[in-house]
Amino acid sequence: MKTALAFDFGASGGRAVLGQFDGEKTVFHEVHRFSNDPVMVNGVLHWDVLRLLYEIEQGILKAKADGGFDSIGIDTWGVDFGLLDAQGNLLSNPVHYRDVHYQGAVERAAKKISKDEMYKITGIQFMDFNTAFQLFEMGERKDGSFSRAETLLLMPDLLNYFLTGKVAAEYSIATTTQLIDLKSRDWSKRMTDALGIPHHILPKIIRPGQILGNLHSEIAERLGVPAVPVVAVCGHDTQSAITAVPAEEEDFAFISSGTWSLFGTETKAPIVTKEAEQFNVTNEGGYDFSTAFLKNICGLWLIQESRRQYAREGKNYSYAELEKLACEAEPFACFIDPDDPVFSTVGDIPNRIRDFCKKTGQKVPESTGEVLRCIYESLALKYRVVLDGISRCTGKEYKKIYVVGGGTKDTFLLRLSANSCGVEVQAGPAEATVLGNLSVQLIALGELDSVAGARKAVAAGTEMKIYSPENQEEWEKALYRFRKILHLD
Repeated sequence: MKTALAFDFGASGGRAVLGQFDGEKTVFHEVHRFSNDPVMVNGVLHWDVLRLLYEIEQGILKAKADGGFDSIGIDTWGVDFGLLDAQGNLLSNPVHYRDVHYQGAVERAAKKISKDEMYKITGIQFMDFNTAFQLFEMGERKDGSFSRAETLLLMPDLLNYFLTGKVAAEYSIATTTQLIDLKSRDWSKRMTDALGIPHHILPKIIRPGQILGNLHSEIAERLGVPAVPVVAVCGHDTQSAITAVPAEEEDFAFISSGTWSLFGTETKAPIVTKEAEQFNVTNEGGYDFSTAFLKNICGLWLIQESRRQYAREGKNYSYAELEKLACEAEPFACFIDPDDPVFSTVGDIPNRIRDFCKKTGQKVPESTGEVLRCIYESLALKYRVVLDGISRCTGKEYKKIYVVGGGTKDTFLLRLSANSCGVEVQAGPAEATVLGNLSVQLIALGELDSVAGARKAVAAGTEMKIYSPENQEEWEKALYRFRKILHLD
């Protein structure tokens, strides 16, 4: 059996995982885990990318001690990037997508090219921090590193470059930029020209699952490992997770649940109708040029950042304690829009929730439990709104939602999601992103034959949990109130 080494980077941490296909299921175990801590420098929030490279090397050493590996693959979050100069040197640490400088970038860019045209070309959900708008904003303020850049590499491509010296853009992560023409599956000259982005800095697109190159000989010799192939897996962590959704149906709904909740379905072709644009749904590329028709929803970030705020106040709650307090609080007391821009940046989320409720004429949550209950129920109700919207856009009805990712550990949110959406929720695997990363590597190594085979192998090794909807009448009433508060009717 060949062994793959997956590096999975999230917004708060990363891990290195070894995996194999044993002939029936994908088996894996973690060899290294580390934090991913952004750094504020001169008022700008950065990723500490060189620290991440150090952690990759530590993961390689631990994997070597664990028996070795036959390939490496890397997935990360989307949109963020590093810029290289003419000599291939990194100009500065990549800027974090939650940096405040990008707020309002979509509307400023829309003065150069209409949102209608942008959506028809790219099919991507409008978000201020998408790569296209980050670059537009850098050009508008004449950022020095932007003017000296010769190459742009998105985060997984940048880390792959550090390991191999090879420059390329993997398709799934490239689609998160809002610069890919969905028809040509290549960079859009219309988008780059309109937004003042130098087209030459965008590297060649490669297919998900392609072997990019071998581990650089200098790194291999220094670490004492073979110069194994580095596979360009689905570099966007969402697409890696979707690859591991254990669905047998051709048409299925999924939530990749973590810091973000990515709610959607797989489609045979992009959907760029006016209805899809108005609903602000994204068409992201996946393995074998499939399309993930999905919507980004602010997910467990609200709970994570609230927990950090309470810790800053000297209240050190565990996640289990926060969930218990939410369970004990009064249901349906107040709601927020989880995707309101006011909740998108670091800071005092609980007080922002109170301000939102006050401004919308609702009961203001005071206790920790009331704040957390508001978050949980608002997320579950937003899932229902998105499920209904995706059904309208695709013309299909979904009887089950597959939930994968870290959010499968949050049983309270899963139960509320089934209640709110009125359909069965199947939870698992929690490690979908890693399993998708491993699966694409194992396909490249010839150990698995297809994504369908990979999904069967994932299902065989995962214990699923099922949640059935309850209290439908109460949740329908809550949905009506929620839609009124968010002005969705």
